[in-house]
Amino acid sequence: MIARRELFPNIIELNYQARRRFGCCVYLVFSDTDWALVDIGYEDTVEELIDLIRNMDFPLTNCRYLIATHADADHVQGFKRAAELLPNAQIVAHPDAKRILEAGDRIASYAEIPAQEISIDMPILVIQKTVVDGDVLELGDLKLDVWDTPGHATGQLSLRLNNLLLSGDNIFRDGCVGGIDAHHGSDIPAFISSLKRIQGSDVDWLLPSHGPAFGNDHALLQSTIERLEGYQHMADFGTCAVDWPLLDEWDDELAKGTPPVK
Repeated sequence: MIARRELFPNIIELNYQARRRFGCCVYLVFSDTDWALVDIGYEDTVEELIDLIRNMDFPLTNCRYLIATHADADHVQGFKRAAELLPNAQIVAHPDAKRILEAGDRIASYAEIPAQEISIDMPILVIQKTVVDGDVLELGDLKLDVWDTPGHATGQLSLRLNNLLLSGDNIFRDGCVGGIDAHHGSDIPAFISSLKRIQGSDVDWLLPSHGPAFGNDHALLQSTIERLEGYQHMADFGTCAVDWPLLDEWDDELAKGTPPVK
């Protein structure tokens, strides 16, 4: 057996446990012998992760949930294999993520990104349990409060445990956010609302789906919120923008016959 390296009480992050990067963050939340996984990453690392869990003396039959923060392939491709190895676990997702995963929507799940020549296998998953904002997942004597935090992706969940928030792809320690892409179901106004909810909460620590955990820094969140508020009005973000003020200015200048200004 190997010693458990808890990131916080009742939470082990498997990249941190192994002291190397597998892919996305994979959080093992446990209460006594009952446990759950939040995301799993790619299929090719699943068996190594399960061996790591076994070697920390977690009974495989006691895994209660496999929770998808959202439907992106880099988070959930391995759930089908994990479910085979963990037969008592329910795969849990938001109803919107369930729709994507059960339909095998390769574009919405980022399994297929033609512009970047990305095309990977994405098993069709069966979601046994759906959760929405305000639901609670019970795990032994722990309660995981479900937050609906869309923006990066439709159906993205965050999970609160006391003063910790497993925050998905909402924001990372450098102030970056999960990719914004209309084909992926991104929504900038929803993203801003999700970030404001996190910023305004009394959560102390954010445990993202990529990179290290970090404090709920009001200034960092504010800087990111202001950047996204600007994105809403920039042609750079195409179908994710809500308007393009320059065109309104141009209409006015055309009507007035305003000459070019250097």
